[in-house]
Amino acid sequence: MIKTDPIIRVLLADDHRVLLGSLRALLERHGFEIVGEATTGEQALAIAAKVHPQVIVMDLEMPGTGGLAAARRMKQMAPTAKVLILSAHDDESDVLEAFTDAGVAGYLVKSDAPEELVTAVRAVASGKRYLSPAVAPILLSQLKNPRPRGACGENRLTLREREVLRLLTDGATSKDIAQSLGISPKTAQAHRENIKDKLGLRSTAELVRYALKHRIVKAD
Repeated sequence: MIKTDPIIRVLLADDHRVLLGSLRALLERHGFEIVGEATTGEQALAIAAKVHPQVIVMDLEMPGTGGLAAARRMKQMAPTAKVLILSAHDDESDVLEAFTDAGVAGYLVKSDAPEELVTAVRAVASGKRYLSPAVAPILLSQLKNPRPRGACGENRLTLREREVLRLLTDGATSKDIAQSLGISPKTAQAHRENIKDKLGLRSTAELVRYALKHRIVKAD
């Protein structure tokens, strides 16, 4: 009898539905089973808890709970699932936070070749880590020359602060933010103050303008 490899169960999470369709088609063509699709971090958490995927392909920037906040909480909701970030960005702070804080298993950028995703899903499903060629030098540089987090730019927001800012521009209170990100209201309030201090902004209107200008949230 010919022995076949077990089918890898994959959950897709991205707020672009066209991209979700393309990812599904690509992975199904290579024999993966797509067990769910989510367009927000909250949906990804809820679906993962029910269907128990082996791999979750997750975008960083989604409405509400972002990809890394969802990855942190996934450890409780679906502890055996491996999170593979698929992002439009290869910013150093994003990559470092993904591995050092959120504990993801892999990181790809959307400009990578499609075959890179297929290889990455198989790798993380087998317990390995996978790095896009675009971001591997970032981690290698950090290993050789460790720097304190936040040293990449004087006024640059961390990914967590951008998640908080997205929620603030949706009208969320500190309590709402705390619940969405799995942190305390006190910590959420501290993030709010840090964002104001870093950006030199005082009003919600200024925060919204900043978020739209830097594509932290999307204009309707």
